[in-house]
Amino acid sequence: MAFVSGPRQAGKTTMAKQLLKQRGAGHYYNWDELKFRRIWTKDPSQIIPISNSSSSVKPLIILDEIHKAKLWKRSLKGIYDTHEIPFDILVTGSARLNVYRKGSDSLMGRYYHFRLHPFSLSEMSRNNQWIPEENLLTAILTRTKPATTQSREYLHQLYEFGPFPEPLFAGSKRILNLWQKNRVEKIIREDLRDLSRLPELSQIEMLAALLPERTAQPFSTRSLSEDLEVSYTTIRRWMNYLKELYYCFELKPYSKSLPRSIKKEGKLYLWDWSEIENEGARFENLISGHLLKYCHYLSDAGYGAFELYYLKNKDKKEIDFLIVKDKKPWLPIEAKLNHDAPSENWGTFAAYLACPYSIQVTKKSGIFKLIQKNAVQVLLISADEFLNYLI
Repeated sequence: MAFVSGPRQAGKTTMAKQLLKQRGAGHYYNWDELKFRRIWTKDPSQIIPISNSSSSVKPLIILDEIHKAKLWKRSLKGIYDTHEIPFDILVTGSARLNVYRKGSDSLMGRYYHFRLHPFSLSEMSRNNQWIPEENLLTAILTRTKPATTQSREYLHQLYEFGPFPEPLFAGSKRILNLWQKNRVEKIIREDLRDLSRLPELSQIEMLAALLPERTAQPFSTRSLSEDLEVSYTTIRRWMNYLKELYYCFELKPYSKSLPRSIKKEGKLYLWDWSEIENEGARFENLISGHLLKYCHYLSDAGYGAFELYYLKNKDKKEIDFLIVKDKKPWLPIEAKLNHDAPSENWGTFAAYLACPYSIQVTKKSGIFKLIQKNAVQVLLISADEFLNYLI
């Protein structure tokens, strides 16, 4: 079995139906369809395809949003363990499928979990020829994927309209506004309701409305608690739900072997950065979304354990991102809206990271400079080129 989770409207259903079409055998089921809910409630084994000995194609059964069903893991485990007919199962959902842990049923060892992100620059450019991570820096330094007029246009589209297919390809501010309103309402009024049964949905909508202005900066749960006049514990619980439903994500500071580093203060980012008005914060969020997608892909595909952090010390010096590979610093990255000079903060952290290169990404086009900064090799590079090398 394969589990695919990701933000609402990122393209999970489209992808699943394309896979079914390519397979040529199987069936698509959606929990939101009444007919399927009746079948599943009465006898989940009815979804199993009839054996066809004359066909060599293994059927694909797609279960979309099945995690909304009561005891879904128990039923799925029973189907997987007791039926000998060979078929594949693809489970998709707009919540993190591992959060539905209530009960003792375990699917351990029976599935792979993948995370589907919305669009990125490389994907839009169809320039996503895979570069193994051990060759990434060499490819960037030798400029195997230089920026093009098309990649500059795609970066502008992603910056203006966010990464989600509908507003991105519509290219209309009016459609973007309508889509944003509808998306947030559905996340909170439908997905959150199904996940938590919380009664305070209107207050959580107010919380979500406050988050865009708090992105790309130290995140204070206590400040939100005071603004909304609810307890610190309640805000933490609500924030965890919004993370589980792919509305936002948080990066933690990397502190191993770094003197005077902070250890707890996270930075918040949105899956849809088009909600952010501040230009610098929006650009930093765009970069964070691309880097997180890259880390998730490498981890989910089995290339190693890749995690995304940021760097900050008690003197308030900061580097926006650090990719960690198998618990070791691998690539530090700074995002600057228009600066084409290296950050003064590189010298503070680079000596402790033992990374051969550091990268500073700017929204400004036409930048590619390798600079020695305090014994650190810093590559200044435009986003319309750098993002081409990722997934």
